[in-house]
Amino acid sequence: MKIIHPRPNPIVAAMYTLRDMDVDVIVVHGPAGCCFMASRSIEEAGVRVVTTGITDNDLVFGAVESLIETLRMVKEKFDPKTVAVIGTCASMIIGEDMQAAIRRADIGCTVFSVDCHGCMKDNTSGAIKAIESAAVAGVIPSDEAKRQTEMMHAATELEKRNGMAARDYLSPTRGPTKMGIARKIIETMKNGGSVTAVIIAKKELIYRFADLFLVLDEVKKKVGGKTRFIANIDKDIGLPRIRRYANDVLTEMESKGVKVDEVVGGLDEYAVIGERIKDTVDKTPHDLLIVVGIAHSYPDIPKDAILITDQPRQLANYLNSGYVNSVGEIASHSMVMGTRNIVPLETADTIREMLREYP
Repeated sequence: MKIIHPRPNPIVAAMYTLRDMDVDVIVVHGPAGCCFMASRSIEEAGVRVVTTGITDNDLVFGAVESLIETLRMVKEKFDPKTVAVIGTCASMIIGEDMQAAIRRADIGCTVFSVDCHGCMKDNTSGAIKAIESAAVAGVIPSDEAKRQTEMMHAATELEKRNGMAARDYLSPTRGPTKMGIARKIIETMKNGGSVTAVIIAKKELIYRFADLFLVLDEVKKKVGGKTRFIANIDKDIGLPRIRRYANDVLTEMESKGVKVDEVVGGLDEYAVIGERIKDTVDKTPHDLLIVVGIAHSYPDIPKDAILITDQPRQLANYLNSGYVNSVGEIASHSMVMGTRNIVPLETADTIREMLREYP
């Protein structure tokens, strides 16, 4: 099936994966504007991103000297411990030997190249290239590299089965307002009902999705009802930065007296934990199910469940599939970049506002 709506880029996927390894500097070996928006976001998360700024002359005569010069500038300006040089469409097409340039630059720290480009089909192929290169360079253990690769393959399969890669075209939508589902949640709990809330978060998005647990605890304290919280927030699983996300959120929730009842998997395991989470959910009856994050990882979701996603095209996918209680938290990704604290969820703030109507 040919997919014609825009899809994530392998280069960007590789860059985010390098960020999760806590690489100090990413050198994008390509034109100055290549992956500009992603570079800016990643810098907000504390990773330096620079470009070799390949020009039209470099496409003819090669850009090795530009890469060597850039690496030496990186050493002088940032004195990093780890540097990743990532390929782009331009550098890969002209056949740049990035590893040879790294050897010639000889900047006295761990530097490795990631041979990827934007035409590699699945975005996860770029992430896998980053994982493999980092393992060879000794940045991550080989067993973790193997696990990470398995997670990337699973994520690809999930998207092709149930996600945006399973449709030839999806028109982005902002969807309905949060008023309807906010009232549904409050009324269910006010009438003594039980709400099971599930977070299947992809990495740093946990900082925003976790606000759902906080607000449901507020509802319970004000109007009654029961809650059960399940999330893929194991702080001992994943790359260094991923574990830090989980620890940050768990620590903040604990400080506010909110506990996750069941932890199922880590923040990079969203594509493989659906069945385990469903088994956990099914152990205890509930009146209302809420799934936030990668909801299509959860198998056989009831049509009356509330689904919350950060992706406008994924939201369209859910609504088109008959999940009428679906809403979007658009722009969530940009809101959590660089944070170390839970970021308010629009759905949660809507619930808080409506909660004021109740004595």
